Amino acid sequence: MNIKQIPCISEIDSKSWNNLIGDNYPFIRHEFLLALEQSESVNIKNGWQPQHLLVYSDSELVGCMPMYLKFHSRGEYVFDYQWAQAYMQQGMEYYPKWLSAIPFTPCQGKRFYSRSDIDTASIIKLIFEYIQENADQHSISTWHCLFPEADQAELLHSAGLSLREDIQFHWFNRNYRDFADFLETFNSRNRKKIKRERRRVTDQGIQLQRIPGIEISDSQLQIFYEFYQMTYLKKGMYPYLNKKFFIEIVKNMPEQLLLVVAIQNKNYVGAALSFVSNITFYGRYWGCFNEFDCLHFETCYYQGLEFCIENGLTTFNSGAQGEHKIARGFEPVVTYSAHWFKHSKFAQAIDDFLIRETSAIEQYKNETASFLPFKIVR
Repeated sequence: MNIKQIPCISEIDSKSWNNLIGDNYPFIRHEFLLALEQSESVNIKNGWQPQHLLVYSDSELVGCMPMYLKFHSRGEYVFDYQWAQAYMQQGMEYYPKWLSAIPFTPCQGKRFYSRSDIDTASIIKLIFEYIQENADQHSISTWHCLFPEADQAELLHSAGLSLREDIQFHWFNRNYRDFADFLETFNSRNRKKIKRERRRVTDQGIQLQRIPGIEISDSQLQIFYEFYQMTYLKKGMYPYLNKKFFIEIVKNMPEQLLLVVAIQNKNYVGAALSFVSNITFYGRYWGCFNEFDCLHFETCYYQGLEFCIENGLTTFNSGAQGEHKIARGFEPVVTYSAHWFKHSKFAQAIDDFLIRETSAIEQYKNETASFLPFKIVR
């Protein structure tokens, strides 16, 4: 087997790529990565230079991995700024670095893909050897793989990478008949709280509408993007993703999109755009101009939970952070990242740090689980 490195996803045809990765995880589809690049949401100018890896055997594509040459650590959701600073204090260059991740998307999923008759572990081994052998040529001193699934994280750890843990909050469908059935698992105080929050939205004269991706109109996409921009502008930031990106995904992968809009007096007042696979609901982008009581909870969580229950989805992945999700039935789960450092002494220092950090993460997981709203902690 041999590896080819490509500077843009368009250098591999979508059929070959998608046949390898399947359709369970929308963020690694050719259409998604292409939308990021064609919209210039990722490019060398903003510090995300595509460097995707393709693995061939006898001229046939048998494996792949998304990868970027990064010149900063923004948009990753795994924070390594202190590591970069420590490198600088020792007179070493931390950037550029190689990053295997989905830009601006802290959602667990496979990062390595291989043909069904080829062991993924062999693909990981081959790619890791390639990265080590070519690091000097590209002035690379580190490689990072963010949010891999647990089994792939373990394979990376076995191959010699340092493993880092963090916590997100996900919801799991335990064969609930409807939203009311889900709420019956809550203790009385928290069940009343959720009902009260949903009632407050209704009392403000706000109605919610779910729009499948294939039905999203140009005007609805425009107002959604204005809301999405506002989420960042309120914090004094520019959004990571531009309108062209959203136009492309609505055009090329609408079957995996769901837009929830909030309407008051025939005017849109908020919106959330999510991705859907055949088993998982991914809450992603949200925004509004004015603040309404409990509207964020209804639009971003309760509508998604109802959708999961009605359509038999097993998991609601709501992305990074958000302890407020605990009271709404989202449970703490461990996420992973894997890291390679060319400098062995620095790698050892990181490993020592990660031992302490992992212990703190486990304690945090147990503490947050104790605040779950269920009658019996699951």
